[in-house]
Formats: sequence, C-alpha cells, structure tokens
Amino acid sequence: MSTQSIPAYPQQITDEYIRVTDAAREKLGELLSAAEDEVNGIRIFVSGGGCSGMTYGMTYADNANAHDSVLEGEGFKVLVDPIALNYLQGCEIDFARSGANATFVFNNVFNSVGGSGTCGGCGGGGGGGGCG
Repeated sequence: MSTQSIPAYPQQITDEYIRVTDAAREKLGELLSAAEDEVNGIRIFVSGGGCSGMTYGMTYADNANAHDSVLEGEGFKVLVDPIALNYLQGCEIDFARSGANATFVFNNVFNSVGGSGTCGGCGGGGGGGGCG
C-alpha cells in the first residue's frame, strides 16, 4: 500500500486566490523599492474583528515561512500564511486615493468566507477592510 502525502499549501498563488488591482500592484512595488534591503516582500495578515468581521492588514516581511503562499508580480511580492489565505481567497486588493487619504482596500472579503458583508447587530457593515 502506497502512502500519499498531504498536498502542500500552494507556494505560488495566482489571481484566482487573491486579485491585486493595477493600482495596488503599483503601490506595492513602490513600497518594496523604498524598503530596506532585508525586506523580502509584504505580508498580508488577518486578525479577529468584532461584529464587522476580520481585520486585514499588511506589514513588511524579511523572509517567507515554510507554509507561506506567495503572489508575485512585476516589482512586488506578497506573502500570505495558510490561515490568512483561507480568509482572503477570492478577495480583491485595491489601492484607493481620496483627497489626502490613501489606503489599501480589501474588497469581497466577506463574500469569500460566506458572509453577507453587513453587520445588522451594530450598524456596521461594508464588504472590505483597509490598511494604510
């Protein structure tokens, strides 16, 4: 009887997992080119939220972990751990400017994990989260 190994997490991910808009790709590239030499990519993370759902953010990463998935494009590299990937699968990352404000926006994140994108209990809502 042969033993079948458990499939590894996808080491390279594509737009079928996380779609990155052109504006976000450009900004990610700018951030990485301006970062210190030790920075290897930008890590997307997900943390627990209240009734509005999960909180999505980004930080610089100096290295990839063994189970990270990687989304690379011209001038940018995004690292995502398996837990965050579960919450991010199917989302779109955009970079939006509104006057003096500019932020990354995570669209369709609630849809990708089966939620409605609204929170009737506290008056919150919205289908995305942002980070600057």
